[in-house]
Amino acid sequence: MKTLMIAALATITLPLSGTAADAAMDPINSPELTKNDLYATGPLPRTKCAEKRIRTGDKKQARAYIDAVVACLNKTWGAHLTKAGVDFGKMRVKHFNRIPKKYCGLDVDKDDSQAWYCEKTETLAVQVGKTWVEDPDDLWLFNYTAGMYGYHVQKLTGITDAYNDEPYDNKTELREQSRRVSLQTDCLGGAFLKSVWPLKGRTSRDYRELLSLVQGDTGSERWVGKTANVRAWIKQGFATGDPKSCNTWAASSSKVS
Repeated sequence: MKTLMIAALATITLPLSGTAADAAMDPINSPELTKNDLYATGPLPRTKCAEKRIRTGDKKQARAYIDAVVACLNKTWGAHLTKAGVDFGKMRVKHFNRIPKKYCGLDVDKDDSQAWYCEKTETLAVQVGKTWVEDPDDLWLFNYTAGMYGYHVQKLTGITDAYNDEPYDNKTELREQSRRVSLQTDCLGGAFLKSVWPLKGRTSRDYRELLSLVQGDTGSERWVGKTANVRAWIKQGFATGDPKSCNTWAASSSKVS
């Protein structure tokens, strides 16, 4: 099984340079990836989702905030995928003061705030540290949670299994496949945000601020997309509210760099 690089940090500012090899990849051939039934399910249903308050420095309230957003996600995606004939099961959340280093066979790092999706148990492991509660008034944590839920959607729709089975010739090709996974979750998170927008008390200014806060991953060793592409896929999902817009597997290499 391929290891997904799916933890994200609140403060990550990294170089964005790529390599020439990134531009010449073998095409993705699996129809479970490029023509998955998810893309034909239509826009997500319009629903309401209320944000809970988080006081600066309050980890308990941040955990309750994440739980409430996941409840909204389960409701929206549950209705959407069940209607489309997908065998739906809710994503669970488990909070840790410190996520075990080898949780679910993943290489959990030492950052104070992080989350990892375990496909075996369909559970999101969450570690809320001081980084996530230093300035919790923006939409970053809402969007982050919605994006992490994208890994659950991929699991339920067969995308995760197809990704694990997709062949690759070298590490560069594997990194691009990993970026396609990650950027798809960014887009699916944006589509969910659109389905509950406008959130009470939020304006377009909050959305623009969110985009300014989103950051990508490392340069030549990128396992998730660079900043420009992460923002582009979030915007694409938000523009339509439709998973059809999130087919990163059929996109050109430049759009998933």
